[in-house]
Amino acid sequence: MPLPDTMFCAQQIHIPPELPDILKQFTKAAIRTQPADLLQWSAGYFLALSQGDPLPIKDRVELSMATQKTDTGLTQGLLRVLHKQCSHEACVALPELEHKWRTLCLPVEKLRALIGLDPCEDEIEWVKFLALGCSALGGSLNSAMKHFCEILTPDPEGGQARIPFDTFSYVYRYLSRLDSDVSALDTESYLAALQESVKNGMIGLSDFFV
Repeated sequence: MPLPDTMFCAQQIHIPPELPDILKQFTKAAIRTQPADLLQWSAGYFLALSQGDPLPIKDRVELSMATQKTDTGLTQGLLRVLHKQCSHEACVALPELEHKWRTLCLPVEKLRALIGLDPCEDEIEWVKFLALGCSALGGSLNSAMKHFCEILTPDPEGGQARIPFDTFSYVYRYLSRLDSDVSALDTESYLAALQESVKNGMIGLSDFFV
């Protein structure tokens, strides 16, 4: 004999007091981030929330500039998210990086292609991976450095995007070594010329990028 349908009244249903705000913040985050796979991103979002980790949320809505033929989904906004999640350690373990990459619904083949530019076994220096990601966005070394500065800078958006010159030169040397068209001599000459315009150990976009 089938059991009768259970009847509930409003007084019988307990709604956790924090639920409305959790759902509100989740909805706002999903709209801002625009994940390609909402379920996959949601799993990563709530896992990070439960563990008290930085959430995979973009600062603002962002439209991908990639074309349909070469669309990898990678944008400066997503690199910013990864930077917030990974920059607390000098190096990031590759399995952890892949998990965060998948959470952002990015193709794993693209991740492996980036790491393949500077192969490593178990972990990668975060600043180097961020530089590789910026190189994937920029069509030139200077363009990659522009993205890098805009992600790292504490300056307000639209400002000079200043970062320490030591960090800039470290990353510029790293990327130039991976570019067969740029010689070590040219790299050092360029950095020496730039250093003349450096103030208080900081370099901004107007110093090197037009």
